[in-house]
Amino acid sequence: MTNAKFANDAEIIEFVLSNTALFTETKTLRVEEIGDGNINFVYRVTNDQQSVIVKQALPYIRIIGEGWPLSLDRIRIEAQCLKEEGLWAADYVPDVYCFDQARSAFIMEDIGDHENLRHALIARRVLPELGRHLGEFLAETLFHTSDFYLDNEQKKAAVADYINPDLCKITEELFFWDPFCDHERNSVSPPLKEAAETLWQDDSLKVEAAKLKYHFMNDAQALLHADLHSGSVFVKADGTKVIDPEFAFYGPMSFDIGSIIGNLLINFAGQLGLEGEAEEKQAYREYLLATIDTLWATFHTRFKALVSEQCKDPVFATVGFVDAFIAHTWHESMGYAGTELIRRTVGLAHVADLDSIEDIHVRAVSEKFALDLGSALIKQRQDIKSPQILRALVQAI
Repeated sequence: MTNAKFANDAEIIEFVLSNTALFTETKTLRVEEIGDGNINFVYRVTNDQQSVIVKQALPYIRIIGEGWPLSLDRIRIEAQCLKEEGLWAADYVPDVYCFDQARSAFIMEDIGDHENLRHALIARRVLPELGRHLGEFLAETLFHTSDFYLDNEQKKAAVADYINPDLCKITEELFFWDPFCDHERNSVSPPLKEAAETLWQDDSLKVEAAKLKYHFMNDAQALLHADLHSGSVFVKADGTKVIDPEFAFYGPMSFDIGSIIGNLLINFAGQLGLEGEAEEKQAYREYLLATIDTLWATFHTRFKALVSEQCKDPVFATVGFVDAFIAHTWHESMGYAGTELIRRTVGLAHVADLDSIEDIHVRAVSEKFALDLGSALIKQRQDIKSPQILRALVQAI
């Protein structure tokens, strides 16, 4: 692999023309950099009639430079994961047209007609199909990359193929270590400092976070997206696309499920302080909880159906085992939702659901809610037996 960034627009256009046959008119092709992420470079190549996306990785984090090196294998993992997900959930991921190992880059479908889910949630857009789409995506991709579907040789080879230590290390630190102590990478608003310090002294919370971290590191159940936040989901009225799985590896299914539920709950917390009429905000909070209900019901129903129809191991197809597995997955999902809430509130990587609340004292109300809910989800996850009990807990905070 090369360490060289595309030198100019002409190189990017040549890369696209050499690796695809998508453009019939090439004279007016132009390039715009559209990536606003922290790690990679992302470009749109277009002639107004059609367009594609080019994503390139360099051996370091984009916003930091060579002071934080990263393996280039992450771009291979991302392109490969998108293709794998496309086998089982084609409606919910963009097509990948080409991966070039020498340039550490791939070309994929442009989903510019979709909107970033985080922005849609902040704008209080009602997306009636979102819960169903996310539940189907999770059920299909997690089932078909697990021991429920793969034989033992396929599964072990897949686990090895997706070893992703650099990106996993980022998650292990930013989810399970930094937010639970007074770490220099944390970002805590002054009105929230007392609440953060209380959290950092909660030894029982730290024990439960350690259990979640151990589960994350050692339970290779299925191929995870592993960065499934609302910024990695793009939506329109009747469509949902999931992108950016460069953190992909084999881990516990509950991490992906909990991460996206956690993001819906972060927006729920943000609605306390975001602008708007009280009735409008309350209605949207009800919509968010209903979306979680639908997501889990869809996942639960579809996963059980897939086991019944396609499971290749009769031991794992045992009804009692499947029910116990799904119940355990729900409980652990609640824990990972809690870590997402906490790390987005006092950790390094904040989100606009909270940070766009300009008044820091108003924002602190939402942030305190997020911390309290996150702690409760982690510590009480074994008692949260259904979305209905989750709803009651959320409404009691």
